[in-house]
Amino acid sequence: MVQPISRREFLKLSGYGMAGILFGKRVRVLENSPFPEGERLGRAFAKVELKAKPDINSATVGVLYDDAVVVWLREVVGSNPYRYRQRFVETPQGYVWASELQPCQNRPHPPVEKLPETSQGPGMWVEVSVPWVDVRLERGPFSPGFKYRVENQFPIRMYYSQILWVDQVQKDEQGQVWYRINEKYGYGDVFWAHAEAFRPLTEQDVAPIDPEAEEKLVVINVEEKVQTLSCYEGKREVYYCRIAAGKKFDAKGNFLGHSSTPSGTMLIWRKLISTHMSGGTTGAGYDLPGIGWTVLFTGDGVAIHSTFWHNNFGGELMSHGCVNARPEDAQWVFRWTNPPVSYDPGELYSKDTNIPPTKIKVIEG
Repeated sequence: MVQPISRREFLKLSGYGMAGILFGKRVRVLENSPFPEGERLGRAFAKVELKAKPDINSATVGVLYDDAVVVWLREVVGSNPYRYRQRFVETPQGYVWASELQPCQNRPHPPVEKLPETSQGPGMWVEVSVPWVDVRLERGPFSPGFKYRVENQFPIRMYYSQILWVDQVQKDEQGQVWYRINEKYGYGDVFWAHAEAFRPLTEQDVAPIDPEAEEKLVVINVEEKVQTLSCYEGKREVYYCRIAAGKKFDAKGNFLGHSSTPSGTMLIWRKLISTHMSGGTTGAGYDLPGIGWTVLFTGDGVAIHSTFWHNNFGGELMSHGCVNARPEDAQWVFRWTNPPVSYDPGELYSKDTNIPPTKIKVIEG
């Protein structure tokens, strides 16, 4: 039986990652991989209990800590009173409420030793293709989140499905290939990471879907017990997925107007393959790098985008106003909506093209 990563093992692994950050030693983070073998895996977002049955009130048979990775056998219907989603993940060690695990895979990729030329010099977009990878900070920290992790001696990690920009490749004395990564549209932090942890994105990954289709419309229903996104071509629905919209109330029942997803019909004004999002105050804010497939539709930053920090879609309000979507759903919406965005440079303002932007209609109920 594959055992989950224990608290002690997790801290040991974190220590190795931090040693590389603090002392400049390029540790081989993927050698002797801490991830179990399995076609589908789950990463714990935070401390979570393993249950004997798919019932939150059943006996606790173990504990997973932050970033622990387990084999994801299947999803089953269970019982978690007062929560909307009633699905649990069956693992070899027990059951976990599905919203507390990030679905992921461990798929290292052969390194690229020479970067393609782009309009901004050598570089390429990459997606994290392993549950997580420790990175070494070269310049910074500049973003609030990275500053916090360095000050508190936490490892800096990138997680499955995050998208970043590679602008340099180096091989160390052991023949290990490393990528220099940054966000391109972020605070300016620069890192080095093990190349095998990233899948290079291709032109096909960003190619437009049905670019000639007319009357494209995205309808987002932010009703708490609904929370869905539908794409229409005229009256025909061509895509459907569950999302997580902005919170309306805090834990004490206070109205959070600034966090609600705004209702109405709006136009897409900017799209980015990847960006950095942050906001709020210390202790109650957020700072999220490498957010993929970002489609902005309000001037104050509300967007449809990929999500790697929770897995709670369709039923509970989770965001600070944006429309959180699963990575595969966000990518489809990004490719389908207008205006289309090319791989190079990977972002576009709607005002800079003659193609009319797709309408986003946010409704409630």
